[in-house]
Amino acid sequence: MSKINRRQCLQGTLGATAAALASAAPPKTSARITPQRQPFGKDQPGIQLAELFNPGEDHKIRLAAQIGITHAIVGVSGTLNRVPRSGYAVALEKIKSDFERAGLVFAGVESHPVSAEKIKLGLPGRDEEIENYIAAIQALGRLGVRTLCYNWMAGLGWYRTRVDAKERGGALISEFDNAAAIKQGPTQWGEIGEETIWRNLEYFLKAVIPLAERAGVNMALHPDDPPLSPLRGIGRILTSAANYRRVLKLVPSPVNGITFCQANFKLMGEDIGALVREWAGQKKIFFVHFRDVEGTREHFRETFHDNGPTDLARMLRLYHDAGFEGPMRPDHAPTLDGEANDRPGYAMGGKVFAIGYMKGAMDALGIPYAGKGFTPNVA
Repeated sequence: MSKINRRQCLQGTLGATAAALASAAPPKTSARITPQRQPFGKDQPGIQLAELFNPGEDHKIRLAAQIGITHAIVGVSGTLNRVPRSGYAVALEKIKSDFERAGLVFAGVESHPVSAEKIKLGLPGRDEEIENYIAAIQALGRLGVRTLCYNWMAGLGWYRTRVDAKERGGALISEFDNAAAIKQGPTQWGEIGEETIWRNLEYFLKAVIPLAERAGVNMALHPDDPPLSPLRGIGRILTSAANYRRVLKLVPSPVNGITFCQANFKLMGEDIGALVREWAGQKKIFFVHFRDVEGTREHFRETFHDNGPTDLARMLRLYHDAGFEGPMRPDHAPTLDGEANDRPGYAMGGKVFAIGYMKGAMDALGIPYAGKGFTPNVA
């Protein structure tokens, strides 16, 4: 029997190993192991990644398009309040065209499209404001803008007692402390009871919802922020899921629905996952404000999207499983280093982070988000 030296043994072992690997390797024509993303088509269904804009915010609009935001929610009251009712259609058409040129879909309006404080407070002149409101809804409907996010926070909008609290790394966030709010005392409107606010809302809904239904515009009612009553003397009514169910019954209609600002429903003490299943299943969630807070309705702080107490990735899965495919925007993100804090919660640095978080979670979970629908017109 011949002897095999060490070199021959090593060569034989390497050769056998190479042969085994070659036989196990896939043919060159096989598909890649790493999954490849399929490009989104123009009409790709899914959650519509959105951001809030004012007309003319060119830098913000370009930045949003660059990070993959596809749908624009627009504040239009500053524009419409400067023109007569007869000019609403032309003004809104220009806004739509401007966003289309930037590659964004004009998907909805946030905050009232025209002045509405007299309506909410029940003051003289409210019928004139309602007529303006109806004209704006009709103009939006003719343009195919299907979502109108409005609120019923009379006398005060969303309210914080501090807007420079420190978050991770010194980022600036907003905070609410009801003890501090009480010390500030009542507003100029004095004491207004909840039943007055309910009557004013019912008056508005009965006037507006039938015409919004004809126009095809979904009226998405935002919760009170904070969801606590009274606030500086003014009653607040959109502070519980039970009260929302009451609103939906006041004027039953397919277009009478909800802006699901999930942090506010969380502060109410509600099971937000159960509410998503309930209301998205009923097609009543028209718009989502995607954010988180820590604390209670009496005292809370905003958080980054990745470090709040709520499992936001799980929430994205719940929206998808419940069939929600409307606009969703990351609301109230922290102000980051180097940014002005002149509009707390609305600087773009934190929004860029939030959109990246959302898209990463959705990709990992296999949740589709909508195709953009337009090609940007860039020079």
